[in-house]
Amino acid sequence: MPPLGDTAALQPKTSPALLTHSIDGAALRAKLTQAYEDSTGDVADLRRKAVAILKREWDMARESLLSHVEEHRGGLSTARALSKQADEIVHALWDFTLTHVYRARNPTEGERLALIAVGGYGRGELAPYSDLDLLFLRAWKETPHSESVIEFILYSLWDLGLKVGHASRTVEETIRIAREDHTVMTALLEYRPLAGDTVLVQSLKEKLNLDVIRHGAYDFVTAKLEERDFRHAKSGTSRYVVEPNLKEGKGGLRDLHTLFWIAKYVSASGPAPVLRESPRPQNPNGWGALDAMLTEKERLAFVQAFDFLWKVRILLHVTAGRAEERLSFDLQPEIARLMGYVDADGEPAVERFMRRYFLVAKEVGALTRIFCTKLEAQKTKPLTRLSHMIQSGIMSLTKPEHPGIVIDSGRLSVQNPDVFKKSPIAMFILFRMADRMELDLHPDAFTAITRNLKLINAALRRDKKVAEVFLDILVRGKNPYRTLSLMTETGLLGRYIPEFGQIVAQTQFNMYHTYTVDEHTLRAVGLIREIELGQHPEEHPLATALIPNLANKETLYLAMLLHDTGKGGELGQEIEGEIAARRACARLGLEDWQIDQVAWLVRHHLVLSDYAQKRDVSDPETVASFARIVETPERLRQLLILTVADIRAVGPGVWNGWKGQLMRELLAATESAFRGGRNSEGDAVTHVREDLHARANALREQLGGNNRDMRAWLETMEESYLFSFTPDEIRQHAQQAWSTFESEPSARAHIDTARNAAAFCISGADRPGLFADLARCFTNMGANVVGAQVFTSTTKQALDIFYVQDAQGKPFGYDDPSRLRQLEQSLEKAALGEVAPPVVHKSTLAGRAAAFAIAPTVVFDDDSNAHMTIIEVSGRDRPGLLADVASVINKARLDIASAHIDCYGERAVDAFYVVDHFTRERLNKGQKDKIRRALSDVLDPPAPRPKSAPTRAKASLAR
Repeated sequence: MPPLGDTAALQPKTSPALLTHSIDGAALRAKLTQAYEDSTGDVADLRRKAVAILKREWDMARESLLSHVEEHRGGLSTARALSKQADEIVHALWDFTLTHVYRARNPTEGERLALIAVGGYGRGELAPYSDLDLLFLRAWKETPHSESVIEFILYSLWDLGLKVGHASRTVEETIRIAREDHTVMTALLEYRPLAGDTVLVQSLKEKLNLDVIRHGAYDFVTAKLEERDFRHAKSGTSRYVVEPNLKEGKGGLRDLHTLFWIAKYVSASGPAPVLRESPRPQNPNGWGALDAMLTEKERLAFVQAFDFLWKVRILLHVTAGRAEERLSFDLQPEIARLMGYVDADGEPAVERFMRRYFLVAKEVGALTRIFCTKLEAQKTKPLTRLSHMIQSGIMSLTKPEHPGIVIDSGRLSVQNPDVFKKSPIAMFILFRMADRMELDLHPDAFTAITRNLKLINAALRRDKKVAEVFLDILVRGKNPYRTLSLMTETGLLGRYIPEFGQIVAQTQFNMYHTYTVDEHTLRAVGLIREIELGQHPEEHPLATALIPNLANKETLYLAMLLHDTGKGGELGQEIEGEIAARRACARLGLEDWQIDQVAWLVRHHLVLSDYAQKRDVSDPETVASFARIVETPERLRQLLILTVADIRAVGPGVWNGWKGQLMRELLAATESAFRGGRNSEGDAVTHVREDLHARANALREQLGGNNRDMRAWLETMEESYLFSFTPDEIRQHAQQAWSTFESEPSARAHIDTARNAAAFCISGADRPGLFADLARCFTNMGANVVGAQVFTSTTKQALDIFYVQDAQGKPFGYDDPSRLRQLEQSLEKAALGEVAPPVVHKSTLAGRAAAFAIAPTVVFDDDSNAHMTIIEVSGRDRPGLLADVASVINKARLDIASAHIDCYGERAVDAFYVVDHFTRERLNKGQKDKIRRALSDVLDPPAPRPKSAPTRAKASLAR
């Protein structure tokens, strides 16, 4: 394979169709000269004429290149071709300026000037909307002549529509700033002379090497790695976020650039670090320096990753029409199409493309790991504190568990590459040691594992000793998230558990999930371990209390590891997951009852959250129905812990205290059903109802005390209300309700930090359509309802609570409390029926959500409650959806007894307990058919798609 330094190997493989118009430098200069001869000599006129000629050439060349970019195989070659076309424009502009506009026939010392490309442009790579980074190098302080030249060139480039980053400095100023600022030093590492005084350029080169590079390798490497860590923290510490930053994110282009910069700096600061024998000469542009530090396989991986990321970046710019670096949902389907991906094997094209992206990001991580350790071996990269302590003999270490495993530079390594061939179990022992000793892997061990994955065969997967070591890591490890992530990076985990291997780098095209499926899974496993270690007692008190008393923790951890392995299967997530779990657990040698338990948890891992968030957990019949599914207290406890970790690991902001409260109530009620016996569901319902009644009476006694008004008010409220709020909240509601009894309605709001929302409590006389009017009021004020609870007293007083966010997902009014007061006033008018006309929202879809094709659903449930019909609707979330749905229900003459509002990214899922307003009965078939049609219309309203609308892909329903 050609070396990285062999620039011909990475040059564009240009076909005639790719560049139908390439800028001819000589012809361009002739046109500019003719423009000069035709001009009046006025500088402004000269610039206008020059810009017109240059812009026409630039636009034609750029359009020629980018209009065929999807047909071109190379991303890097396209970037280089674009840079080359920019060079022609800059060269021609420089010559025109110095020849026809501000010519200095015999330039003085102060008029000497050079033009240098730096940064990415200096490297000869250019994305469609990237900056041209230029350095004007002066011999002396700025003179009127040099100022005029620089100004003319910059204004001309800006008039062309180019973004230009620029600086004007002397050689001495450049050297001084480079010493002080590693960002400037990095840009200068990639400098490339474009035009002007060659003596100045040579002076810069000599002083840069002599005064800066030779004396600062250690500091430069440290600064670049710290800069990388900060960049990762800013853009997301995981490389597996589903809307990755292609340039700055972990596993992105900037990580590969960092390796390039460090390699070039280190090689220039001293003897070239030739770690692989090669007769090829060092290339001065830095590729040769990097080439010398990589093996053949690593070099191939680097080139493939670099080229893929550049291709995606170019298409990202072209699709977005701007300098966009984030691979957002609205752009992913179109880029997948341009990259040539199609639906296959049940996996949508967009998810196949993103899986490829994350596998590349994974490869970049492996390259970074290998490269940095090679730097440490040269004493160029600082050791971690732990590694330094180990090398210094300060820290005593446990004796390795396997004779073939050693500690090298503070990392676990192998004595020789054949260790695993002689003893495949050593691969697993290595990771168990890494977990117990809290050590990282040496690249030699990392590479040895990846090269020996073929040793993981059917027999090894059934080996009891190997299973024992693996379960030690999973169930009893100090940090299973970190260790299992390392195993995934090497490919070992997916090879050993093929069911898990199927979800590595898998994405779900929806806005609900933040991470890839495998990353989400490993984070969930880690959260269970954190709960077991007592690290979340305040946020998850019930899970923390339950986990020490589980009969078998292996089944819980295995269920968490395998809970999403059914995603993408033909039979559906739950059924495919159960099949996969049974197969994996049987290989691991679990007993039959353990296999059944893991399979059940995987099959039903969504059922607790569905019941808690979409059903009335204070309804005895709903609780009995849930208890019938769960069957045993042990399953209930494991399911709660698994559900908490599953939701928490979806991403930031998904878990909140309200969900935790609902789950705790459901668990308490279900335990009551179990205590009532299992002779029949009727017995369970009766016992739950009696238990709820007893608990409600106890709460009334506790809250009412000697306050007769409070006791009387509590008697009018349904029991479900008493279990939905804290004692302090109930007292506040009571005070509000008393103030509105036989008077005007009242609305009060406060910021509920636990729910990350503003809580609005509306108290007043109940009436048909009240809920719909209140929901419409929120919509008109630009508020997004993320949760609602509806209660009606025996005296026909309504007490409705809404949880509301703004368009940015923050509590409504958080930044401006006056908006809370304004909305309170509007809600009080709405409670009286004085609702402003609906605000007309744009019917076209825009932004990230526009990329999702969402099929609406309407489901009627008559099984969960003997007296009410539950209407569950699902569709694209949008402003006014809740109000529209509630209006349909009101027009159908139905009363809403309970509303359960939830959202999964771009999809809203709302459930309503309803009865006929007149008969007080459940809905008949005719009513269902009529309301289904009406709800379908509001869930999927006709909306014209603008010409600029992004390519759509079907939104994943997987959770």
